[in-house]
Amino acid sequence: MEPKKNPKADLTNNSGLYFAIGLVVVMFLVWRGLEYKKYDDKIEYDITQNLDDLLDEEVPMTEQVKTPPPPPPPIAPEVIEVVEDEVEIEESVIQDTESSEEEEVVEVNEIVEEEVEVDLDVPFSVIEDVPVFPGCEKVKSKGAKALRDCFNEKIKNHIRKHFKYPEIAQEMGIQGRVDVRFVIQKDGSIGQVQLRGPDKNLEKEAARIIGKLPKMTPGKQRGRAVRVPFSLPVTFRLQ
Repeated sequence: MEPKKNPKADLTNNSGLYFAIGLVVVMFLVWRGLEYKKYDDKIEYDITQNLDDLLDEEVPMTEQVKTPPPPPPPIAPEVIEVVEDEVEIEESVIQDTESSEEEEVVEVNEIVEEEVEVDLDVPFSVIEDVPVFPGCEKVKSKGAKALRDCFNEKIKNHIRKHFKYPEIAQEMGIQGRVDVRFVIQKDGSIGQVQLRGPDKNLEKEAARIIGKLPKMTPGKQRGRAVRVPFSLPVTFRLQ
């Protein structure tokens, strides 16, 4: 006859669970054992004992000794020298060696301010009496505007009369405008010619034309002859 076992009574069914629970319990006990620390008992220290000891000690009193001030120095007796009236005391005279008794007197003549004539440059457009180009004397009675118009017309005629296109500039096809600036001096002559153009040959021709300007009657400002700058363009254009 075979023995019959109840399946519920089989202890091997939950052996894995029991093993895991036992392992966790053992690890917990080991961890707590490693983390366990023992501290010394706390010793309380009564600070009032030191305070009582300090209060019981006696602090010695120190006495400040005052030193008396030093005695004043003895007063020397004044010595009074008696001089008889009959004795004459010679006075020592100190002679000044730096200055002589005879002082030299230097006369300063009165300074006369000399009037210095200052050269002024008055532009052609604002000068009171414009320079007179030869041949414009007949319109002087008509006023400053007539003189300016006559001056400009004479300048244009002078350029047309003496104008000559440089051959080398023609061959190279150079053309353009040369800006000319000159000054009508206080004696009516032409000076301080300045030129600026696209080519040296054109500038040279413009300078030659300006150099042929005749001597003029100088311009005046407040009745005094002044220098008058004047500017004009000279155009070189190939046909």
